[in-house]
Amino acid sequence: MNESTPDHSSLTKIRQRLPLDVHERVFLFVLQVAQDKHLLRGKTVAVDATTLEANAALRGIVRRDSGEDWKAYLKGLLAEQGVENPTAEDLRRFDTGRKKKVSNQDWASPTDGDSRIAKMKDGRTRLAYKAEHAVDLDSEFVLAAAICTADQSDTATLVARVVQAQADLMLAGSEEGIEEVVADKGYHKAETLAECAAWKLRTYIPEPRRKRKRRWRDKPQTWRRATEANRRRVRQARSKRLQKKRSEVVERSFAHICETGGGRRMWLRGLENVTKRYLVQVAAHNLSLLMRKLFGVGKPRTLQGAVGLLVWLICGLAVLASRWLERRCGQRGADDAGPKLKTGSPPRGQNPTMFNRLLGVRCPQPPSLPGAAEGRGKQV
Repeated sequence: MNESTPDHSSLTKIRQRLPLDVHERVFLFVLQVAQDKHLLRGKTVAVDATTLEANAALRGIVRRDSGEDWKAYLKGLLAEQGVENPTAEDLRRFDTGRKKKVSNQDWASPTDGDSRIAKMKDGRTRLAYKAEHAVDLDSEFVLAAAICTADQSDTATLVARVVQAQADLMLAGSEEGIEEVVADKGYHKAETLAECAAWKLRTYIPEPRRKRKRRWRDKPQTWRRATEANRRRVRQARSKRLQKKRSEVVERSFAHICETGGGRRMWLRGLENVTKRYLVQVAAHNLSLLMRKLFGVGKPRTLQGAVGLLVWLICGLAVLASRWLERRCGQRGADDAGPKLKTGSPPRGQNPTMFNRLLGVRCPQPPSLPGAAEGRGKQV
């Protein structure tokens, strides 16, 4: 606890020296601790994905075939229209006024070859990666986290993420098998549903609206049966409860890791380096969840709130103690003095206790009776 925080260069050297397998074992270690504490369930898993902005500029992309940059590409388009030697202002005006359509098959980043052109959650078009989570809906632990290229569709990675989550459960020591998969309508595809049915998985994936009715003439019957079974399950009340829980739990994991944790913007390049960094962040998220379930405290902000609560608790106890002492001292004075008790400051020589002095409470002492004073004078 007394050691200083490691420098960022030290963390970089550690990441470069340790292979990806070590980072995966760190992620599994947290799941093993959760399994030892009987916190993992794993029966119902929710899958969702988000985009992470890569450490590469979109304006620096080049064509895969010729290697020309964006500026040379615009000059070629203007040359086809008969404009020779355009200025920078002409290029900017021409690029702003036309409809852009850039494909990952034709363009790539020279600085980060694994990044892909994709649309972010806020609507911007950037070079990005795709992060995907498989979360246990009962315990809220992230069972599997992977970084993919942003051009991979959700339907292409659903089964692989569920299989990875099942493998992580087995490596963590759990004997529970995944039986239900919950996802949004972006994961709906007849082929994917049939593949999940082959793995004996019940899917709860809403079907997107289509303009015309689906035709099954040239499709396998397994695709149709899986789609119709998923449609029946989605109409049930359980599906609505699971979708509500999915939107709460999975989106919360993305919020803690990508927004609060600062993982939305990647500062590393390369799929392997980004995966290493993201696995450590997800392991930290699972560790904080484990601490909250065991001790009720999982983050430094919670400790700050606990200190404030402790201060208010001490102040409240002090106020209650002072009021109790005032009542107790007033009642004792009334019992000793009887009906002839007079109000006023206590006589000299009657010092309050140290605790009463700290609280500012002074117990009034009953005044001496006239007969008692005469008796004491005769004895003297």
